[in-house]
Amino acid sequence: MPRGLYGRAALILILPVLTLQLLVSVVFIQRHFDGVTRSMTSAVGIEVRYLRDTVNESTSLEEAQARLQATAVPLEMIATLPANPSPEADIKLFQDLTGSVVIETIRDNVPEIQVVSLFERRVILWIDTNYGVLNLDFSRRRVSASNPHQLLVILVVMGAIMTTISYFFLRNQLRPIKRMAAAAAAYGKGRIKPFTPSGAIEVRAAGMAFLDMRNRLERQTQSRTMMLSGVSHDLRTPLTRLRLGLSMLDGDDVTDLLRDVDDMQRLLDAFLDFARHDAGDSPESCKPHELVEAVVADATRSEQAVALVEAIGGDDAVSLRPMAVRRALENLIGNALRYGTKAELRLLVTDRMVRISVEDDGPGIPAESREAAMSPFVRLDPARNQDKGTGVGLGLAIVADIARTHGGLLRLGDSETLGGLKAELVLAI
Repeated sequence: MPRGLYGRAALILILPVLTLQLLVSVVFIQRHFDGVTRSMTSAVGIEVRYLRDTVNESTSLEEAQARLQATAVPLEMIATLPANPSPEADIKLFQDLTGSVVIETIRDNVPEIQVVSLFERRVILWIDTNYGVLNLDFSRRRVSASNPHQLLVILVVMGAIMTTISYFFLRNQLRPIKRMAAAAAAYGKGRIKPFTPSGAIEVRAAGMAFLDMRNRLERQTQSRTMMLSGVSHDLRTPLTRLRLGLSMLDGDDVTDLLRDVDDMQRLLDAFLDFARHDAGDSPESCKPHELVEAVVADATRSEQAVALVEAIGGDDAVSLRPMAVRRALENLIGNALRYGTKAELRLLVTDRMVRISVEDDGPGIPAESREAAMSPFVRLDPARNQDKGTGVGLGLAIVADIARTHGGLLRLGDSETLGGLKAELVLAI
């Protein structure tokens, strides 16, 4: 079956038309013209028998020739007696649909026939008589219906015309579905594409349902953004006052309390970062190569062992969320340096995707734990060396969520060059 909707629709249109044409051609046309041809050939067979009997009843060859010419001319036949030697077998063209019926019928009516030739719209017979072989030549129109192929031509031409008309009509019906699919795909990548439902009632209903769903999601996103703004303000202020108050106290316990406040601040920042990873960041045209180089330059200024070792493409601008992509790369680089000593980046840009890989020389993540590592609030400290730092299990989850908003994914594997973890950020464009 065709994979595309157009191909399947064309198959639905063409298959019934072809089936109908074959049915009419085989069941009706062939049987009809076979019957007509049999009747016409039987009538001519009577005339051929009459001419044969005329020759056989003559008393001499000269009398037979004279009577034959006097009889054959009114019957619109060319008679030759005696005739030249006949061919070895019957002659019939391959595309002659009724030729077999003509030969069979005329042999049934005139058993003395040696050979029948159906060539160039003429019928030529070689018949045994008392005075040698009789040759009869007459028009094919006398034994077959004229132009039996016209109905086939009309069926094929009209079928092609009606199929073409149906295709254009169906294309207009499928166009709203393609527009809705394009709008849904764009929204899956974080873009709002204008869309107006059109087409049949069912297609309009599906389009309206899509718009309602998109509007509800947009309202939910706006509500979440407003809530996060309030939470950020309401929680940061008490933490700041608490830190200020603790800084004015003396004692050994104050250091531990300040550390707890810093941990709360860091956890709050991580939670807010996960919840609002795409807030305020809209798709815009940017060059992936420049974006990755900027992230690497920032990491290098911080005296971190980060390098862009390979870049294929990326000089042309594509539509991305630069802030979100930058945040994702920073998280991947941070994870790589937290559990390893250096990080290497590789960039590949094609017509359909942007792939950025970050590799490190750390312990890596076991294959059975990689799916769980991309889930929120999951920490794999035993596998990733807990002494390297404390996290909240949101780094890879944020990256995976950013990849999904770009219509892509996050893949985890083993680094072939450094031996640690290889994280591939794939973004659709």
